[in-house]
Amino acid sequence: MKLAIVNDLPMVVEILRRLIQGEGKHEIIWVAENGKIAVEKCSQQVPDLVLMDLIMPVMNGVESTRRIMQYSPCPILVVTSSVSGNSGLVFEAMGAGALDVVATPILFGDNGTGGHELLEKINRIGKLVGIKDSSASKKGKSTEGTRSVVRGKDKCLVAIGCSTGGPQALLTILQSLPAEFPASVVVIQHMDKQFSGGMASWLNGQVQPEVRTLQVGEQPQPGVVLVPSTNNHVVMKPNNALNYSSEPKDCFYHPSVDVFFTSVARHWQGKCIGVLLTGMGKDGADGLLALHRQGCLTIAQDERSCIVYGMPKAAIELGAAEKILPLDAIGSTIKNEAAVKMG
Repeated sequence: MKLAIVNDLPMVVEILRRLIQGEGKHEIIWVAENGKIAVEKCSQQVPDLVLMDLIMPVMNGVESTRRIMQYSPCPILVVTSSVSGNSGLVFEAMGAGALDVVATPILFGDNGTGGHELLEKINRIGKLVGIKDSSASKKGKSTEGTRSVVRGKDKCLVAIGCSTGGPQALLTILQSLPAEFPASVVVIQHMDKQFSGGMASWLNGQVQPEVRTLQVGEQPQPGVVLVPSTNNHVVMKPNNALNYSSEPKDCFYHPSVDVFFTSVARHWQGKCIGVLLTGMGKDGADGLLALHRQGCLTIAQDERSCIVYGMPKAAIELGAAEKILPLDAIGSTIKNEAAVKMG
């Protein structure tokens, strides 16, 4: 892959350069010391992946990400030295189109820390970028083993899946829901565990329903939004309890929307609304189809309002989406549909 580094600290640039060149699989085509220069260089030579810092002079990583995605779109990985201190900026950058985030590696002491995580992210994004949105070969795959579930009328679950652009999309939707929202909500966002708690806190401070990380064994609760706290997949058990699972280990996405949606289709004993939002790739398409086949209302975000249309597009091509809606209409639709289903 052809990589670009955007960082104002020469030491960090050198650390990243040494890691990348040491692996021998990638090429650094340019370096920019601030976001403004990055936007200019990206317009002249678009890389396969940008490693984007957040805190920089002249123009920060959020605005640079926004402009690059507008004028010279390409994959962007946020590389930040302060995870907890920059959580708001992290989610703004992801809302602007950054694919993922990783802590800046430290190459001191016993081989330092974080180098493996960075290289793993780079290689994973490389594979993700190479995935085509053709779903014909997998059509119906995740519905194997599903069964007809007798769904009660006394509870409703909103299952949401998202990736690139997800944090801002979630914020828009959750801001439409009242504090006493009668349904429960579980969100699967592609994100490392070191950032999931920060995302829950970031959302919780801006919306009325309670947002918190999901604990092993708990059941979805009305008016509560649950977000995974680990990289493992979230699965629903026959008693409607939620758990974490490392299986399937060969699943490309962590946590996987498909894995969660399919487990809900098999086990949830209530009404359900499945929602698939912006994201690269096609995770969630098969799972949304499984929910659709179980009689659940299924919603996909429309192309115009998506940062990346991959995941909703794959679901729509499968015939999994009953409704295709712009982002600003999804929250009100969920609110109204939940009220009807609970009525």
